[in-house]
Amino acid sequence: MSAPLVLDAAAVAAACPPADAVAALTAALDHGLDPAVDLPRQAVPLEAGQFLLMPSDGGGGRAYVGIKVATIAPGNRALGLPRVQGSFLLLDAATLGVVAVLDGTALTTLRTPAVSVAAVQGRLLEGAGPLHVTVLGSGPQAHGHVDTLAGTLAGRREIASVTQLVRDPDRAAKVRGARVVRLGAPESDDALRAADLVVCATSAREPLFDADLIGETAVVVAVGSHEPDARELPAGLLGRSTVVVEDRGVSLREAGDVVLAIADGALRADDLVLMRDVVTGAVRPDPARPLVFKSTGMSWEDLVVAEAVLAGAR
Repeated sequence: MSAPLVLDAAAVAAACPPADAVAALTAALDHGLDPAVDLPRQAVPLEAGQFLLMPSDGGGGRAYVGIKVATIAPGNRALGLPRVQGSFLLLDAATLGVVAVLDGTALTTLRTPAVSVAAVQGRLLEGAGPLHVTVLGSGPQAHGHVDTLAGTLAGRREIASVTQLVRDPDRAAKVRGARVVRLGAPESDDALRAADLVVCATSAREPLFDADLIGETAVVVAVGSHEPDARELPAGLLGRSTVVVEDRGVSLREAGDVVLAIADGALRADDLVLMRDVVTGAVRPDPARPLVFKSTGMSWEDLVVAEAVLAGAR
């Protein structure tokens, strides 16, 4: 058996443009992949932090299976090292032999915005006018969402403006082509009111803005929080929006934006709409209401995008 293909961060990015990752995720759902049957992930405590094990077989019937082995080491920040590190193993589904090893951080950086854009691109493409985007955050996901959006919408809808809202403009890594504004300033509220798309990619544990700043036809994506007691979005926004999630069960366990909105009485579990149904057209969200996509990140997404990376690398 030949040695596994090893793809570092640069090789992952080169092998799969963001638009290709969006297309791979959309195709997987169109062809019947059901996120509800994804294998459960597991957190294993360690002295310095934890393992996060994310296995997937894509629901069975795929050529490959895979597992992302991530480590979370809170103390690394003081050492100037990454808090989250990891690798993804892509294996032949029949023999379970390792086919490729991918840089796990690069894979996550690629797939997270691809999932977001796959979930909301139908709504975004319904609009004919130029798109005004507001991004909260300055980390890799803030940058990745803008790049993925631009690559996916190229030739189909113009991005008229990008405004980046951050707490400290002097220290923020500027998103390409963005106007940087301090979060909470009057210009910040104006950008939120004018936005067709708002992307929240922060480490915030409390809502970042008032619900009434978001327009009635706006799209809001939240990817920053992954704990049941942390949220980026106000409950009032979810209460008047169509709320789309990857999987209802996972969201009710892990998505603080959803869990806390339900606890506040603004949202019901039965109100949640599945990403799979939106992507396949089984459900068409009301175009007169805001559309919120709350992502938790799931193992099947890593597997599908890793397969696309492998195809591109070969």
